[in-house]
Amino acid sequence: MKTVKIGIVGCGAISGIYLENITNMFSEIEVLGVCDLIPERAENAAKKYGVPKLYKDMYELFADPEVDIVLNITRPYEHFDVSLAALKAGKNVYSEKPLAATLAEGRTLWALAREKGLMLGGAPDTFLGAGIQTSRKLIDDGFIGRPIGATAHMIGHGHETWHPDPEFYYKHGGGPLFDMGPYYLTALVNLLGNVSEVSAMTQTAFAQRRITSQPHFGEIIDVDVPTYVSGTMRFASGAIGTLFTTFDVYYDAGEKIEIYGTEGTLFVPDPNGFGGPVRLLRPEDGTVREIPLAFDYKQNSRALGLADMAHALLTGRRYRANSDMTLHVLEIMEGFITAGAEKRLVTIESRFEPTPQMARAGIHGLLDD
Repeated sequence: MKTVKIGIVGCGAISGIYLENITNMFSEIEVLGVCDLIPERAENAAKKYGVPKLYKDMYELFADPEVDIVLNITRPYEHFDVSLAALKAGKNVYSEKPLAATLAEGRTLWALAREKGLMLGGAPDTFLGAGIQTSRKLIDDGFIGRPIGATAHMIGHGHETWHPDPEFYYKHGGGPLFDMGPYYLTALVNLLGNVSEVSAMTQTAFAQRRITSQPHFGEIIDVDVPTYVSGTMRFASGAIGTLFTTFDVYYDAGEKIEIYGTEGTLFVPDPNGFGGPVRLLRPEDGTVREIPLAFDYKQNSRALGLADMAHALLTGRRYRANSDMTLHVLEIMEGFITAGAEKRLVTIESRFEPTPQMARAGIHGLLDD
């Protein structure tokens, strides 16, 4: 079987699940080589997962003709520079979220990929998992009637108490909206379609954060981004949605998406995961009932979007986690920030066409069309 070879830039905390799943779950992709600004990280990853090549830097990786797709899992504010250099070198790129730290950067990457005829896609790919795919089928099949609204929230108190390197979550490209918002917005636009306009109110509740996790215990982080974002969006369909993300609040169950329709309500699972539960409320039932998951990939299947891109590269079909989608999500997020700062309604210009649902048949780890 022909495989698509992946070169990974960045071997930080998130790289482990990518390496695990590329190596042991998905049949059409393999890791050819890795690199990291901290060489020991790349060396450890290569040793643990039997990666053939260890590059001294990303430019050596980009110059390797065997690399088919560059997997960019650097920090958010580094995404643009890495993806831009990879595209200029003629490589297809799959990036962790967000696509870039600003809409202008995202548009530059989007345009360059099209100019060069290259694939540009990215996380999150959780919308391809069993939970969101089952939710979409229920909506598409009319189980809640015509969708008229939605609400989503991610409530928590930040990363400084547990993450080993939490500073970047409070810097340019971070914050609860740019860190966690892509999961919720990607799910929402795949379930309800394009967003046409947004408004928002934002604030930074704490100007500084004290790290209580190791190895940076006691260090102070200056917060540079809004950490309390309450946004409203109008979908092109006419449905109205709200998104609330915060790193400022103590809460015991901080993830939720609800879709409201003319004939029922759908409770969508946490979009930071791939599985369920999916729950449905219809008036004739009188109570909420759990719906069996109708698709594969219920467990942590990070790299599913990358595998889907690789399958598209092999077959010529359209890939699902594409840059039309990631750019649209980025524009919505920047729209919220602009609306909050300027106290106005912001029009969303980008559009994307939702891709077909995942195929439900086949071998686990080998994608169908």
